[in-house]
Amino acid sequence: MPGRHSLFWKLTLLVLGFCLLIIWVSWSWGGRIEFRGYLLTQAARQQLLGYAAEAEQAWRSGGAQGVEQWRAQLQQRESSWLAVIGRDLRALGTRALSLDESQRLTSMREVDWPMSKRASGLPIIALPFPQQPQDGQLVMELPERFLPEGFTWHAQLLVHGLLPCALTLLLCALLYRLLITPLQHLRRQANALRGEQLDARTATHISARHDELGELGRAFDHMAERLQGMLGLQRQLLRDLSHELRTPLSRLRVASESDLDATQLRARLEREVSSMQQLVDDTLELIWLGTERPQPPLEPINLASLWALLVEDASFESRWPEQQFRCLLPAECCVRGHLNGLAQALENGLRNAIRHSPPGGVISLDGHLHNGVWQFWLDDQGGGVATAQLETMFLPFTRLSAARPDGDGFGLGLAIARGAVQMQGGAMWAENTAQGLRLNFQLESV
Repeated sequence: MPGRHSLFWKLTLLVLGFCLLIIWVSWSWGGRIEFRGYLLTQAARQQLLGYAAEAEQAWRSGGAQGVEQWRAQLQQRESSWLAVIGRDLRALGTRALSLDESQRLTSMREVDWPMSKRASGLPIIALPFPQQPQDGQLVMELPERFLPEGFTWHAQLLVHGLLPCALTLLLCALLYRLLITPLQHLRRQANALRGEQLDARTATHISARHDELGELGRAFDHMAERLQGMLGLQRQLLRDLSHELRTPLSRLRVASESDLDATQLRARLEREVSSMQQLVDDTLELIWLGTERPQPPLEPINLASLWALLVEDASFESRWPEQQFRCLLPAECCVRGHLNGLAQALENGLRNAIRHSPPGGVISLDGHLHNGVWQFWLDDQGGGVATAQLETMFLPFTRLSAARPDGDGFGLGLAIARGAVQMQGGAMWAENTAQGLRLNFQLESV
């Protein structure tokens, strides 16, 4: 079933409105044209009213004899039946009306009525005396030369041909404005994207629509924004990667030109190669998370169990006792996520906390359940960072060594961690506490 704002309903209303408009115009305007086609012309009315004035003059000047003389003269000019009658529908002349003539009086029509001989021959017109209508009237069969043309072929062509064509043209113009114009705009945007003009966006009057064309325009904008962001990220990462590779390469060049023995040179080589390998691997993973946006299968994950595994490895690497890693989450805390992705995000956050906390510091994992979503956080005791840098720290190749001294690495850990959490439909952000930095995670509960 089409949605409430679907183009289906707009087109349906447009076509129904067009059909009703055709019917109304044909019935109203077409009927009016047809009605006027059956009315007597102004000249014919004046001529007939002149006959009535002559009949009244003949009656007043000559009585019944005068009426008979005038009637005989008029019948010589107009080969139509006529009679001059009084208020009692009796003839004012010397000759009485026959039964057939009296029957004609039952179908008299006024001069401003529509005229046609569709029913039974020419119509009978009643023309009251102009000066004293109550004294009598002239009744005559309408001369055929006065008969209106009626609904002529050119009037029918106008009403049934040209008018529907004009309304159809209007409908086509509305459909063109409703459908074709937005599609042409979207085609120009697609061509702009093909020409690598990634800043091209759909016009507001199209993207603001709630129908399928509006959805298509917003999809174009989303695609353009994603392409622009993806290419921008790739270019930025390539620039940063080339910059970061210069340092270990420079150290290798210095080492190769120094007087180090073979053992020291090999150790330096292994260290720098390992560092460059880690840099390339992390950069490729960050690009993969940012461009591919994978949708991994999600599964229930017990955070307490995952934390225990991560603490075991972190304790071994940092030589910190496990008592300095505290889990304050309830044992039943379980989220829906991707095990490897969540483990990597927590591990990167844990390593960051170890790196910036004092040797005897405590790192804790805590959280709470709210509306079916677990929000859990990782607290360290490293003193925190400047408020303006709480979001900057998640950008690739960002080091906050000025705010948090003794930092090392390439500034990719937190960027990869946030990408991994977002890949699972969650969120990650940072805030300062009284003792240090808090990394917040948010994932759906099982």
